[in-house]
Amino acid sequence: MQAKRLLALITASLLLGTASAQADMSFNRVASFPVALNAPDAEATSSEIVTATEDGMMLIYSDSPGGGIGFVDITDPGAPVAAGYLVLEGEPTSVAVIGNKAYVGVNTSDSFTSPSGKLVAVDIASQSVDAEYDLGGQPDSVARNAAGTLLAIAIENERDEEAGEGGLPQMPAGFLVIFDVAAASVRTVDVTDVAEVFGEDPEPEFVDFNDNDEIALTLQENNAIVIVNGVTGEVVSQFSAGSTTVTDVDTRRDGALSFSGQQEDRVREPDSIKWLDTERLVIANEGDWKGGSRGFTIMSRSGEVLFEAANALDHYAARVGHYPEARNSKGVEPEGLEVATFGDTQYIFIAEERSSLISVYRDTGAAPEFVQVLPSGISPEGLVAITSRNLLATANEVDLREDGGVGSHVMVYEMAEGPALYPQLISDLDADGRPIGWAALSGAVADAEMPGILYAVSDSVLSSAPAIYTIDANVSPARITAKTIVTRSGDPAQKLDLEGITLDGNGGFWLASEGDSARLTPHALYRVNANGAIVAEVPFPTALRGAELRFGAEGIARTGEGETETLWIAMQREWGDDPKGQVKLLAYMPSSRTWGAVAYPLEAAAEGAWVGLSEITIHGEHAYIVERDNQIGDKAQLKALYRVALSEMVPAEIGTTLPVVKKELVRDFIPDLAKSNGYIVDKVESFAIDASGIGYVITDNDGVADSSGETLFFPIGQID
Repeated sequence: MQAKRLLALITASLLLGTASAQADMSFNRVASFPVALNAPDAEATSSEIVTATEDGMMLIYSDSPGGGIGFVDITDPGAPVAAGYLVLEGEPTSVAVIGNKAYVGVNTSDSFTSPSGKLVAVDIASQSVDAEYDLGGQPDSVARNAAGTLLAIAIENERDEEAGEGGLPQMPAGFLVIFDVAAASVRTVDVTDVAEVFGEDPEPEFVDFNDNDEIALTLQENNAIVIVNGVTGEVVSQFSAGSTTVTDVDTRRDGALSFSGQQEDRVREPDSIKWLDTERLVIANEGDWKGGSRGFTIMSRSGEVLFEAANALDHYAARVGHYPEARNSKGVEPEGLEVATFGDTQYIFIAEERSSLISVYRDTGAAPEFVQVLPSGISPEGLVAITSRNLLATANEVDLREDGGVGSHVMVYEMAEGPALYPQLISDLDADGRPIGWAALSGAVADAEMPGILYAVSDSVLSSAPAIYTIDANVSPARITAKTIVTRSGDPAQKLDLEGITLDGNGGFWLASEGDSARLTPHALYRVNANGAIVAEVPFPTALRGAELRFGAEGIARTGEGETETLWIAMQREWGDDPKGQVKLLAYMPSSRTWGAVAYPLEAAAEGAWVGLSEITIHGEHAYIVERDNQIGDKAQLKALYRVALSEMVPAEIGTTLPVVKKELVRDFIPDLAKSNGYIVDKVESFAIDASGIGYVITDNDGVADSSGETLFFPIGQID
């Protein structure tokens, strides 16, 4: 155990040292482009694979659900412009550019058992189809060689995951196509019977050329890699991607982040593959059928493992709040890859489908060095580097607009002088060298004496391990230094949905839990000691519960001492006894165990939206209240801080007509949220004012469930 702790400390030190050494040059996001702007009438749009024109001024992405390819003008990379959309007959799966043409692999299959597809040559200037070439099967990845004379297309002929429990073999078999650009000719390369798993059904997935015109091809479900001479079509070699044992990972979907599990002999089943040079390859071990080893591997062209990332991607995702606990059998699911040289340095970029992160490593020729993570949209798949302009672009495939979420985005990053701007909050390692996992921060309070020290809680996303997190905001990025589990009778407390936290004046805390009768979770307040043990439970009064609706306590603050001690609880939305447009600020006095309330006037909601409260903090003579709508992206209109004078907050008896307080706008948060150059997130959930009077804002990332996972943590200066 001591050796493990020492190794973890060394690893953490190296990561911090690397980040510090690279503080003068970093990749940072400069823009996000919602691809629905290219097809505003489409029910669903996506961006899956993205490439760039040879001058680097235009991005082209494949949109499978929309049935076309989209064009994005990035002449100004900080202000992408919708530049056109071309509908193709079928489902575009990948796109590559040679000269003035884009070559698109298009799936036209009628069924899994009758796969078909074509290669479509598109004139970029006119955005029209020049020619089509039958591929004889369902295409997946498309890649070009450096000279622009050859294309390689992986013909997957994918399996039906619902047939025969998704097993192999399923005919017809896939193969590789080599397209000669000048001759406009198609050559088929048979890759059956080269893999050890089900050789008759190779399931080709991803292709890449090296500088010698050799093609590396992954056979994902067969867990194999094939190298083909792109000029002759000869299979040069093949080898297994192998397996590895992954330790210290979270393997249970139990509402807790516990990195003590192990997966033995986990087959890698790589998705993307890239050449690092003519002798080395890097693979993203997403897994598909029976595997996925959660990381990436560098291998020699003969199959020797030169480097194994093991749990590194999972651990870093957990430290920045992006670990996908709700769907974690394959961890962060590394899927897409890009390898590119900026200046004198070659970088490896790994797109993580489930964590919605891009991990950036420096290729050293030996073990790669971690550089940084980049926040992406939801489920990044494709990446393209434009080294001539110091740019990187990602395609993020998920469209959640039908469910009120955000749509697919193409995001643009620039390498420039300055520090990395993300993450804004990162956790330390615990005593065993494992990450302090966190997500979905939903309420915060500041330490009464130590400036920059905050305490935050997580909501029901981590229902099996409700926790209080200690945050040090005196460093950048801010750091979670400790995690205290909330317990009842010695065990992690159940049936909590913590949405608020305040100091109790005696070294412990009062917590507010948002109830949900459908889940048997009570609306209640809980007092815990410094160790997180619940020492008192206060249910909402009967007079209040009679008007219960789903959206309850969203924040708690404390004022006064002794007989005047009062806990103020911000209710998120109107309950059954509230006038429309008014929500309660509840008052509970522990000394007398009595309840009261005042009414808070909400801003008007846009059509189809709602407005509610998400935090309350008391500072000086005012209560500071976060009010927001439930909208995201370009629909977001209200994310703001208001204040109410404490002299206004004279509670009346619940069930009577409540006095309506007057509020004053303190700050509009939307400009702050826009500074990350992503889309506007919906949940500004936490606000705290520290011992020196500095205000801090934290957003709730929903635990990477239908979310990009981004948590924004930023100060807003002195609060008068």
